[in-house]
Amino acid sequence: MSARHAPILGSRLCSWPDEAACTAYAATLALHPALRNAYIELHGPLGAGKTTFVRQLLRALGVAGRIKSPTYAVVELYEQDGLAISHFDFYRLTDKREWADAGMRDLFAAPGLKLAEWPERAAGALPLADLSLFIEPLDNEGRSLRIEAHTALGLELLA
Repeated sequence: MSARHAPILGSRLCSWPDEAACTAYAATLALHPALRNAYIELHGPLGAGKTTFVRQLLRALGVAGRIKSPTYAVVELYEQDGLAISHFDFYRLTDKREWADAGMRDLFAAPGLKLAEWPERAAGALPLADLSLFIEPLDNEGRSLRIEAHTALGLELLA
């Protein structure tokens, strides 16, 4: 799979000193109306906090019950107040055909919020992300965060 370089229309650097800061960012993002049809990529090493961020965002959107990591299922689907939410984890993806065979193209074409962990494993098959979050663990429990907007909708979310 070949990687492409997405245009960066805007970016921001920040940090999450603890999980409360991650929760606060997720809550702020959840309030943004543009989120309803956004595609957000989450990058970072194992244990960076990608799934933790998704859980916090889904909680802030009102999703109740268990929020599972889609590592083995590849995608977990949620519906909240008329909002379709797809949480993808492409960590175990080894071939681009798996992406197509699993019906991912249809999920990405449908309206709703899409959140993808390990998108680089499906490079070339995924659409352009509106927003990319690059999460890096720090020596303490904190995280550094680089947020890049790749579309006009991403710029709205970045603001």
